[in-house]
Amino acid sequence: MPLSEHEQRLLEQMERALYAEDPKFASALEGTGLRTYTRRRVYLAVAGFVAGVALLMGGMVAQQIWVSVVGFVVMLGCAVLAVTAWRRGPAGHGSGPRPASAPHRKTGVMDRMEQRWQRRRDEQQGL
Repeated sequence: MPLSEHEQRLLEQMERALYAEDPKFASALEGTGLRTYTRRRVYLAVAGFVAGVALLMGGMVAQQIWVSVVGFVVMLGCAVLAVTAWRRGPAGHGSGPRPASAPHRKTGVMDRMEQRWQRRRDEQQGL
């Protein structure tokens, strides 16, 4: 369903406000796309995980416990980063079925803004 002229003007105002408030974030979303950004984060986390394994093994071979501990912490941090980036990806990218306790579907920024706009519009019309 296409937006009305008033809705299009409001959307353009919100976009301009986003660019004015945080131009770096806005250009990151526009330029590379959220899916590419998420994929890049997952790849970097996997590379960090491999580096953590190397530190863990290197610390064991060199008999330096602190190096092994650092390697484990790096592995753990990168694993958490990869899982969160994968689950929070755009439009459910990489996520499995949602549990019944989570009533909301994963949505992007524009979907959430559109839902809020529709809610406000319905409230104004008394629906």
